[in-house]
Amino acid sequence: MTTPGARRVSTSRFPPVAEVLPHAGRMVLLSGVLAHTETATMCAAQIDRDTMFADADGGVPAWVALEYMAQCIAAHGGLRARAAGDPVVPGVLLGTRSLVLHVPRFTAGQRLRITATHVWGEHDFFSVRDEATDTMLVEATLTVARMSGEDTAVVPSVSGTEPDRPARPT
Repeated sequence: MTTPGARRVSTSRFPPVAEVLPHAGRMVLLSGVLAHTETATMCAAQIDRDTMFADADGGVPAWVALEYMAQCIAAHGGLRARAAGDPVVPGVLLGTRSLVLHVPRFTAGQRLRITATHVWGEHDFFSVRDEATDTMLVEATLTVARMSGEDTAVVPSVSGTEPDRPARPT
């Protein structure tokens, strides 16, 4: 994974993905971190018959890639937080303005590569590829928010506008 102008944060082994995610147990859908820079993180997800969201054939609907992408974003934030000595904080997926599913589902035995790349301002671009064939399977631009105390720091949507927030009582 190369991102122009990005400095590699670490060339050493990465911590277990569960240590950089605010998830636990079966909701940790990623199998590991493959690469990380200041602006991008690449993770893996292994599709097995016992994978969360697997159907009777062991396949997983392609729309689940939204959660793989969200977890890759969280891993990116978690790795950056650890590097700064800060705690891993939860975030939320607010939505997507663009989502292209090039396949209807992932098949049992497939190993996915999920890349979260910061491309502009507070926006991120995410993709899912079949690791064996390097085929693009899903592409999306997501809007996410990172939690901060009682408030949520909202990341602007693709159009550059922020979702409406309820007025605070004064």
